[in-house]
Amino acid sequence: MQPSVSPGFQRRHTLPASEVRPLNAQDAISVFEIEREAFISVSGECPLHLDEVRHFLSLCPELSMGWIEEGRLVAFIIGSLWDKDRLTEDALTLHKPRGSTVHIHILAVHRTFRQQGKGPVLLWRYLQFLRCLPSVRRAVLMCEDLLIPFYRKCGFKVLGRCAITVASMSFTEMWCPISGHAYMRRNSEAIRFPQSPLSVQSPEAEEQLDV
Repeated sequence: MQPSVSPGFQRRHTLPASEVRPLNAQDAISVFEIEREAFISVSGECPLHLDEVRHFLSLCPELSMGWIEEGRLVAFIIGSLWDKDRLTEDALTLHKPRGSTVHIHILAVHRTFRQQGKGPVLLWRYLQFLRCLPSVRRAVLMCEDLLIPFYRKCGFKVLGRCAITVASMSFTEMWCPISGHAYMRRNSEAIRFPQSPLSVQSPEAEEQLDV
């Protein structure tokens, strides 16, 4: 007769405590729920509507990254490729497969998991992953001015005012160089998404910032 095992014990052994993986269209609703709570209450606008979330997670899922804890999405990044020096309105909806710039559309953390350093840790891992992609030369994003210090601490630099406006909101465009990491590219198997999800290990030097 097999010894009885509590459901809680079985659950701990069937769901990894923490993992990072690319997202897909099936994650769209979970993504949008986190995004809506994070942005609507602050700015009244979502960077991506639900149909746009599904659009990018279907078109370029490899440029997304989700942090999962016990089967629950707690933080995510969605990106796409862009082929111009600066962002334009088209960058909000288009994916340019021949582009060498990754446009980070959104980084968001579930409200329950904020102030735990998950935002900068996930962004750090995302940038390391991008350095494994030979065609990618830089990452760009647009943000409100109050988030400039956060992204600066994550390695981004100010490009200037963004040409894109949403309602009455204006943004600053920021960028981070990705190219010039030959050693990282040669040793990319340590970072590239494997068949099974990665376990999350925070870099020791990462400051406990969050978005």
